[in-house]
Amino acid sequence: MTTLTNAGFSKELEAFIDEWKEKPGNLIMILHKVQEEQGYISKEAAKAISERTDTHLARIYGVMSFYHFFKTQKPGKYQINVCLGTACYLKGAQDLIDEAREILGLNEGDISTKDGLFSVEPVRCIGCCGLAPVLSVNGEVYGKLDKSHVAGILEKYKNI
Repeated sequence: MTTLTNAGFSKELEAFIDEWKEKPGNLIMILHKVQEEQGYISKEAAKAISERTDTHLARIYGVMSFYHFFKTQKPGKYQINVCLGTACYLKGAQDLIDEAREILGLNEGDISTKDGLFSVEPVRCIGCCGLAPVLSVNGEVYGKLDKSHVAGILEKYKNI
């Protein structure tokens, strides 16, 4: 008898997987639901999905790596998204990313700070082109920025 791992899935998520595991297009729906519940898709979660849906783990990772939406690293409590859409990029959004990463001590490849408080990720578009360049923290949008604004924005969240 094979023991299924659940990677800490809630009963609701377990039921959702059971409901969707035989349906066409199930994998993307299940991955979205796991990320919605856990904030990202851990190795343990990917293995549990593989077991519960009888899908090869390589296929799961193939889907996760194809769609940029899926995260494989746990995001910070405060998720900083910097828009790299055309308007934001042309007005200096990369400087915002670089400044945030430097202030937070993130090295190349790091998404989250060691204390789990912050994560920094570029996004394709936030939809606030008139405020370019913009960043958001957990959905709160800050616009018409330059790198001198970043420290003050981060400080606001450090003190919460």
